[in-house]
Amino acid sequence: MTRASNAVVSSAAPDVRVSGPTGEPEPLNWDRVSTVVEQACAGLADVSAEHVLREARRNLYDGISPDELATALIMAARTLVEAEPNYSRVTARLLLDELRREALSFLEGQQREADQEEMRQRYPDYFVRYVRHGIGNGQLDPRLGEFDLEELGAALRPERDTLFDFLGLRTLYDRYLLHERGVRYELPQAFFMRVAMGLALEEDDRGRRAVEFYELLSAMDFMCSTPTLFNAGTTRPQLSSCFLTTVDDDLRHIFHSIGNNAKLSKYAGGLGNDWTPVRGIGAHINGTNGRSQGVVPFLKIANDTAVAVNQGGKRKGAVCAYLETWHIDVEEFLDLRKNTGDDRRRTHDMNTANWVPDEFLRRVEADGTWTLFSPDEVGDLHDLYGTEFAERYRECERAAERGELRVHRRVSAVDLWRRMLTMLFETGHPWITFKDPCNLRSPQQHAGVVHSSNLCTEITLNTDRDEVAVCNLGSINLANHVTADGIDRERLERTTRTAVRMLDNVIDINFYTIPEARDSNTRHRPVGLGVMGLTDALFERRIPMSSQRAVEFADHSMEEISYHAISASAELAAERGRYESFEGSLWSRGILPLDSLELLRRERDGDVELSTSSTLDWQPLREKVRRQGMRNSNVMAIAPTATISNICGVGQSVEPLYRNLYVKSNMSGDFTVINPHLVADLKRAGLWDRRMVADLKYHDGALGPIERIPAEFKELYATAFEIGSDRLIEAAARRQKWIDQAQSLNLYLARPSGRELDRQYRDAWRKGLKTTYYLRSSSASDVEKSTLRGTDGKLNAVSPTVLPADTSFDAANSSDEAACAVEDPECEVCQ
Repeated sequence: MTRASNAVVSSAAPDVRVSGPTGEPEPLNWDRVSTVVEQACAGLADVSAEHVLREARRNLYDGISPDELATALIMAARTLVEAEPNYSRVTARLLLDELRREALSFLEGQQREADQEEMRQRYPDYFVRYVRHGIGNGQLDPRLGEFDLEELGAALRPERDTLFDFLGLRTLYDRYLLHERGVRYELPQAFFMRVAMGLALEEDDRGRRAVEFYELLSAMDFMCSTPTLFNAGTTRPQLSSCFLTTVDDDLRHIFHSIGNNAKLSKYAGGLGNDWTPVRGIGAHINGTNGRSQGVVPFLKIANDTAVAVNQGGKRKGAVCAYLETWHIDVEEFLDLRKNTGDDRRRTHDMNTANWVPDEFLRRVEADGTWTLFSPDEVGDLHDLYGTEFAERYRECERAAERGELRVHRRVSAVDLWRRMLTMLFETGHPWITFKDPCNLRSPQQHAGVVHSSNLCTEITLNTDRDEVAVCNLGSINLANHVTADGIDRERLERTTRTAVRMLDNVIDINFYTIPEARDSNTRHRPVGLGVMGLTDALFERRIPMSSQRAVEFADHSMEEISYHAISASAELAAERGRYESFEGSLWSRGILPLDSLELLRRERDGDVELSTSSTLDWQPLREKVRRQGMRNSNVMAIAPTATISNICGVGQSVEPLYRNLYVKSNMSGDFTVINPHLVADLKRAGLWDRRMVADLKYHDGALGPIERIPAEFKELYATAFEIGSDRLIEAAARRQKWIDQAQSLNLYLARPSGRELDRQYRDAWRKGLKTTYYLRSSSASDVEKSTLRGTDGKLNAVSPTVLPADTSFDAANSSDEAACAVEDPECEVCQ
């Protein structure tokens, strides 16, 4: 395609009128419309204001309202996205014009408009009015009024409003910006400054720190998690992302825990519940001399509670239940997400995860037996891991053989493993997470036990009946920290250090809905710094994700982040004091995440397939941590970033490319997503034309079948199902050696294969990974090949083919046509 001019060739005004503030029709100000569209196209290659105006004119009519006029412009630009990715930015800027009119009119009490150029002068005054209004209506913390608002308003960067693509700004508009009676009065730069001010409230130099935090957020170098973005600077600053609980085997505590779930979910928390202590089916109940119905009926109540408390309409409530593999109810637990059977024993909305000890997988590899128990008889297994667990578990088996335990059942370990993988394949649940590496490498093993992960499997913190673990998340945008020559180390260090400070501030500012969460969070002070935009960084570096170079990039980039994050926490300890439970931790002994690999290797008799290489000098940092301490018990965790990566316009977390062209559906609607890096390469090669768009649609965004695309592009822009999971697991293992918590790692299965599933998950275990997340499978059914023009239609709106409920693992292994129902799932709760 040739570069199009931004100049408006045909500027004759349409003969229509617009309804004015009083309802009376007024002549359409076509000059202003043309100016807004021209500004929206300014500085963007291969877009044309004339094309947008011509498309918009088709939908104008006499008496059109200002809102309908704005929508007509947005939809006109939106229809052009599939042919030119830059129209997504044009569409965002047109939405921005609508947002400016909405916010300015509301705050000034009469209809007001301002284009992008005018906002350069108006933003500072608007910001002062915005803060004062938010305080007056009870939404903003009155302490925000104590800042020098004129100074902060002058620090705003209006030009950064134009950094959004349409999906990012629409997401911000629908779910994040403050509103009153449905009217948004918060503009994007005010939003970023509000979050920055909220995180700087307890800093000594609040104004300077607020500007420092704002610079990081507004440049999208780093983004806080969704709860922090929702609530920072407000009168209810619940800023934490994840809450982990243990449910004890006591009726009062069970319902206390479910009540806590509701309170935590109300303010946008994602929940992970450890249900292993609850006795299983058939266990004796002393109080009634009856028999237990097991854990499943309580899981059903927890499921329905998550549905009922939907985070104020902003997001669905979400919870993940964890159960250890030796629990007598584990086979029923595997069936919770099935669409058949007794619906009273199903949890269709709850995520589930297996908490798998190493001993079980050793039995699988040896084709041995496995014994299931009820925790009321062998409760100490819950708190044991590694060699101690294995030895005690064997003692329990011998006790069962002697008839000393009432509730137990022996099964084939391989058969149970097959059922676990079959259910994961058919329903996407329960996920596979590994108990022993989570505990053996935990810096806090002296202070308790990790009994589960969180909703998205990246948090690994201690819990018990009285301690609710809390984690505070944010992610570095890797795409902003690389150049064609490599990692921008200076910028990455600066971002990492500021990000750790922001996350640490969350702990003290946070609004805690339950005391167990407050006590735990202030005692241990864990944070979870992660990353996003990996694919964009690799594209910039011209590194295919399927290559060994991508594995090395994962290793080196995470090492840099780990080094600076740990160093920043140690410096905060010197400035603010160590976290309360520091003494006795791995940190206090100079054992960093890299060093803790040896603890896992020793427990597994050397059977860990992982490199321990490094490129930085870690010894001075070990000494620094021992000497100064740490401000935070945990520092790093890689979350899914499903929503904040949309805001920043980059790839999610450490995910591979899903497709090069598809329609993304979320709570804000359907959005055409096209890989701009690929389009730029195809333009340079003279290959970007209407035929190429049609080919990408036909082949579901995959390049492999398109003969005229060079092999280099096919390798660089290979999609997740073309890459496979071997490299993803290897890269994740390299990252894991630097991370003190875990990472949300999705695995991909292009064709259903039981053997491949088995191999992938055993490989993840052998390489020392702590957790895995979704299993993503491509559907066997065809996509709709309708045009996107005018409808933004369902390019990949697949009607999924689900394996029948009674399909066996071996049947799945032999089938080339069946497909799992899990298709491009997203977790929007953690981030």
